[in-house]
Amino acid sequence: MAPLHAVVERVTRRIAERSERTRSAYLERINAAAAQGPVRADLPCSNLAHGFAACSGSDRLAVRGVSKPGVAIVSAYNDMLSAHQPYNEFPAWLKDSVREAGGVAQFAGGVPAMCDGITQGRTGMELSLFSRDVIAMAAGVALSHEMFDGALMLGVCDKIVPGLLIGALAFGHLPTLLVPAGPMPSGLPNREKSRIRQLFAEGKATREDLLEAESASYHSPGTCTFYGTANSNQLVVEVMGLHLPGSSFVPPGTPLRKALTEEAGRQVVRLGQGEGRTPIGELLDEKAIVNGVVALLATGGSTNHTLHLPAIAAAAGIELTWDDFSELSAVVPSLAKVYPNGSADINHFAAAGGVQTLIGELLDAGLLHADVKTVAGHGLDRYRQQPFLDDGELVWRDGPSKSLDTDVLRGVDDPFAPDGGLRVLEGNLGRAVIKVSAVAATHRTVTAPARVFDDQHDFTAAFSAGEIDHDVVVVIRNQGPQANGMPELHGLTPALGVLMDRGHQVALVTDGRMSGASGKIPAAIQLTPEATAGGPLSRIQDGDVIRLDADRGTLEALVPDDELTARQPARGADPAPFGTGRELFAAFRNAVGRADQGASVFGQAQPQVRV
Repeated sequence: MAPLHAVVERVTRRIAERSERTRSAYLERINAAAAQGPVRADLPCSNLAHGFAACSGSDRLAVRGVSKPGVAIVSAYNDMLSAHQPYNEFPAWLKDSVREAGGVAQFAGGVPAMCDGITQGRTGMELSLFSRDVIAMAAGVALSHEMFDGALMLGVCDKIVPGLLIGALAFGHLPTLLVPAGPMPSGLPNREKSRIRQLFAEGKATREDLLEAESASYHSPGTCTFYGTANSNQLVVEVMGLHLPGSSFVPPGTPLRKALTEEAGRQVVRLGQGEGRTPIGELLDEKAIVNGVVALLATGGSTNHTLHLPAIAAAAGIELTWDDFSELSAVVPSLAKVYPNGSADINHFAAAGGVQTLIGELLDAGLLHADVKTVAGHGLDRYRQQPFLDDGELVWRDGPSKSLDTDVLRGVDDPFAPDGGLRVLEGNLGRAVIKVSAVAATHRTVTAPARVFDDQHDFTAAFSAGEIDHDVVVVIRNQGPQANGMPELHGLTPALGVLMDRGHQVALVTDGRMSGASGKIPAAIQLTPEATAGGPLSRIQDGDVIRLDADRGTLEALVPDDELTARQPARGADPAPFGTGRELFAAFRNAVGRADQGASVFGQAQPQVRV
């Protein structure tokens, strides 16, 4: 194993130094909470009686007598979303396995789980990012009864895993495992799905054609198989040591999935015992956070994690910045090609060696911290192993040391690209993130006139009317967290792809999000400061020439600075205050922080000023 890479070491040290005050205060808080022991032992009799009123048998006696560890189950189960439908069976399995290990598990609470695939392009998407912080608060409510010595968090997608983590870190003195559910079987190849989407955008395919393609892609229980935010969540969380080794991409409905779920119940009890006690607030330190960023970069993962990882880190008293992402990206090679970065899906990635081979490659190259705490014990080397059933018994064996399919997964000595898939852009328009892992080298620099829209549907209408058939930088503004909750704008991709395929220079610049499914279009997203808060994007006009250069890391309006500053900010139409629950989130829009600080309502930044 090579020594730790100098840049990884330097970035980690800088994060630790920057976070010394806040991290120390956080650890002091959780250590004080841990020192109290099982809080339920000191609950007044009426309070404690409420806590075991629904229990029976040995569980009731154990909770009443405070004689066994109590474990909270917090779940994002619902049976509308394919990724979360498998969780229906998990609580019963977990209760049995916790009991077998000498504890008592109670279903402590559910958290909401919304699907960006369903709300894409709809007003419900304006609640999506904020649902992360709602989930964190809901998880906090579930754990607030002070009945528990550990926790099991059940969630997969988009905002759900980050929300569960933020909530769990508020109770950082508790040992906590995240329990995945696994991906659905491979369906219609993702490139074929994208082809049908583009044909539909051009009017060359019917709605029925499109629906048939989509339903052949999303077709059964389990996580969608492209490498969007959901599967990025699973990979990043495993590399941070919060899943059991090899558990992220085991399909639901299989004996191995059930065995891993049951083992998670037994393991959370072990993690609360004696010298091996591992609270999540100590486990998720600066090294673990950097490991998560490195894994994201090495696989071309979701841009949403440039929001989520800073917010998760902040919940543990750690300050992670976009500069940290950028510096690490310069030295972390791209080792995976999973759609939208390639044609393979997450099942193909797992078959090629998956997380275990990836971790082995990165560890051997000195790009991951090996000396970390994990829910499987000390040291990330444990995560080179894969789970198997041997005569019905769960065992771990060494995973492949080298990729089994170099079209999908490669080693550090033969990467797909020498650097990571995410970059930070800066210039007179502010700071933005771009995902270049799926963007061809010839399309990474675009200089073209702007066409400005304040709503994604206005762009779609203009495209359908034939108004845009030339080189263009499409600007979609007033889509930031303060404006309307920072919706994903993935629905723009088919029309933009058509323009690119016609031979035009095309780019997107927006203060909104583009999701983990962003593909071949160079897209400067999450631009901050956002237009609604008076950012420079609010002063851009149709025809202004914009240059996006992903290779140099710049985003500039080729307009004299004094002219740009002198312009009055253009206000978009005020979004409707009501509809699809939007009115319930007004307080969030007023309190949310900047995109580069996690776009959180939990105090990382002061509210921006609406112009």
